[in-house]
Amino acid sequence: MRVYTVEPLVGTRPGWAGILAPVNYAQLLFPDFSLILLGYLVCRYTQLNRALWEKVESLVYYLLFPVLLFHSIVKSPLDLGLASKLMAAGWTLGLVGIALAYLLPHLPVLRHYMPGRDHAASAQIAFRFNSFIGLAIAERLAGPQGLQLIAVLIGVCVPLFNVAAVWPMARHAQRGFAAELIRNPLILATVGGLVCNLAGFRMPDWLEPTVTRLGAASLAMGLMAAGAGMQIGALARAKTLAVAVLSIRHLLSPVVAWWIARLFSLDTLQTTILLAFSALPTASTCYVLAARMGYDGAYVAALVTLSTILGVVSLPFALGVLQGL
Repeated sequence: MRVYTVEPLVGTRPGWAGILAPVNYAQLLFPDFSLILLGYLVCRYTQLNRALWEKVESLVYYLLFPVLLFHSIVKSPLDLGLASKLMAAGWTLGLVGIALAYLLPHLPVLRHYMPGRDHAASAQIAFRFNSFIGLAIAERLAGPQGLQLIAVLIGVCVPLFNVAAVWPMARHAQRGFAAELIRNPLILATVGGLVCNLAGFRMPDWLEPTVTRLGAASLAMGLMAAGAGMQIGALARAKTLAVAVLSIRHLLSPVVAWWIARLFSLDTLQTTILLAFSALPTASTCYVLAARMGYDGAYVAALVTLSTILGVVSLPFALGVLQGL
């Protein structure tokens, strides 16, 4: 499936007015999905069974993903003044997604089909996003400018989304919310990265290769761990919940982003990045977070897999259909 975007030319308005270049979203999403599938096959059909993958999950959650998050935020300086409208639009979009996810158990018809524990673990599917795919798409759409804008959205939205992901799980399990936040390595890494970024910290050149390799390992191992814990059959007991959270992620979120872009009078490039951001598949770390907090990782992993597949449809919908309105 292909849509066409505009790449910048020297001497034209930054980010636009140039030549047409195809973006193949199916090809862009294939690496993530193939790693999830590989993890599933390795766990089911080799001696590398669940006992091993549970240790891999711990390694990813407590070390590799925090390193990746910290590095992703500090490596791109944030210009808060220049990107203030985009940041406000991103937060508004995020808050709408969080509100919709939280409201599901309270809606008159749907509340009878929303198991409390499954909803607590899977609400995050509706608003979290795959930053790796987002970075790749932004670069293809608008080069360095696109990367800078998506980095701004990642930097300001990750703390909000991680807090919103932890809250229903901590509340449902009757565990201290503040304690969960303090102990959550993903939130600590994100907040630390933002503080260091705004303070002007830059990763030393000699440390950059090591940190980059750790980040690459976290992506591959995290996706494979999600596949290893996947049981598509787990969706059968809460199909309505699955449809609801995935509809918010892949249908309602892009539509809301289109409206917010006009509300905040974003320029063409910022609108494109916000629309791409709104249609991304959910974060692969949803599974890791749910599993480490004692919830049904298999159910969440299946949702992550389905979201990755649906991203092949939602990205062209946002960038091809909505952008053209």
